[in-house]
Amino acid sequence: MLNANLFAATIPSWLGALLSVLALAVGAVIGIVVFRIIQNKKIGATKQSADKILADALLKSQSAHKEAQLKAQEEVHKLRQEFDKEKSQAERDLKERRGELSQSEQRIRHKEEALDKKEEAYEKKLEGIETARTALKTREEEIAQKQIEVGQAHSRMVAEIEKAASLTKEQAKAELIKVIESDAKIEAAKLVRDIETQAKDEADKKAKEIVTAAIQRCAVDHSSEITVSVVALPNDEMKGRIIGREGRNIRALENATGIDLIIDDTPESIVLSGFDPVRREVARITLEKLISDGRIHPTRIEEVVEKTRRELDQQMKEAGEAAMFEAGVFGLNAEVVKLLGRLKYRTSYGQNVLKHSLEVSHLAGLMAMELGADIALAKRGGLLHDLGKAVDHEVEGTHVSIGADLAKKYKESAEVVHCIAAHHNDIEPTTIEAVLVQCADAISGSKPGARRESLDNYVKRLEKLEGIANGFNGVEKSFAIQAGREVRIIVKPEIVNEAAMLFLAKDIAKQIEKDMEYPGQIKVNVIRETRSIEFAK
Repeated sequence: MLNANLFAATIPSWLGALLSVLALAVGAVIGIVVFRIIQNKKIGATKQSADKILADALLKSQSAHKEAQLKAQEEVHKLRQEFDKEKSQAERDLKERRGELSQSEQRIRHKEEALDKKEEAYEKKLEGIETARTALKTREEEIAQKQIEVGQAHSRMVAEIEKAASLTKEQAKAELIKVIESDAKIEAAKLVRDIETQAKDEADKKAKEIVTAAIQRCAVDHSSEITVSVVALPNDEMKGRIIGREGRNIRALENATGIDLIIDDTPESIVLSGFDPVRREVARITLEKLISDGRIHPTRIEEVVEKTRRELDQQMKEAGEAAMFEAGVFGLNAEVVKLLGRLKYRTSYGQNVLKHSLEVSHLAGLMAMELGADIALAKRGGLLHDLGKAVDHEVEGTHVSIGADLAKKYKESAEVVHCIAAHHNDIEPTTIEAVLVQCADAISGSKPGARRESLDNYVKRLEKLEGIANGFNGVEKSFAIQAGREVRIIVKPEIVNEAAMLFLAKDIAKQIEKDMEYPGQIKVNVIRETRSIEFAK
């Protein structure tokens, strides 16, 4: 170390600097050489990698080219096969088309030949027709000439007949028509009579069986009521209490109930008079309650009347429900049930309308069962057929129209409405059930003891019956017999002949049906007799 220091100390400074520069230069040259060697190695490696990549790409390119060539060849082969297939199919189609065209040409040729033959035949036929037309024209001319000759001969013959008979053509025709018409009427009357007799015999037999069976299976009690009710009093002193001071009690009772109280010399009784049976019943029950209670004054009367009216409404509802269940008719509107209950206090010719309606329902149902008709519809129509009588004193119109309107209002079926509307022939019945309800109504009303009428009404009905019969031409006398169930008519024999009797009986029966209301049926019996009287002197 010491020697080195000594040596360094002996070297001049400039030489040291030069050596340092030389050392730096040598180091730089060596670094550059080393860098170039390393760089050349990297370039060589990169070149080799690039060559390898290029070679791989070339191989892949050649492989893809070959695959593309193969695919192209396959596509060309496939297209060629398809082309050959389409070509062969087109050739077959063309061949078939040529065959069809050939067949069509043959058919056309045959048709042309057939048309040629038809044309020839048609020309021959035209020639024949022309010949026949000429002959027909000649024949027509001959016939026309013959007709002229026949007409002339007929005119001469008619003139000779008219001269011989002393009648014109029109007069002879009228006489002939008159004779033929008279003969036709007689024959028609005989035929109609035979047909009617046969039909009536069969219909009567069957109807009697059905009606008899229905009546035997149905029995309803009848009650007779009128437009007055009698209330029994415990003593005559009660009359004064009912009248009240200056008549205030009786006025209050009449105003509250709408019923007239008749207090006369009849001992221990008061008569209630009023057309409305419901109001009359309210007044009767009210009066009985007041008599039993003993407190009779206007305020008490109004309270009892109101309470009685509510109780009676409930009773009518219960009566309507009982009738509905008894008849086996269900699904009625609540208002219809109440109206049915009101019929309990309504009478017609002394017959209770509710019981009558129940009987009609039962009868119609039984007859419907026998005939195979709708039993439920017949029973429903029979039960509701007199529904309008519940309010006919409050609403304008006949009980038939009122009942039909009420049935429509409360959503009854059109068939039930028709049964109600047709049960008195206001409209023509179009269903078997409507006819059955009509028949059941007539049966119930015409049974012995079912109804009664006053003497005045009875006499008026008989007079009207005779008046209708006497109003027809040719009637000499008429007699209403069998309590108005039959009218016997004597006709003038010189005016009404045997044939006209049948039509006269029918016309009188139709007029009676149109102008009168009656239960059951009325027999029209037309009698024609000729008498010759002479005296020996």
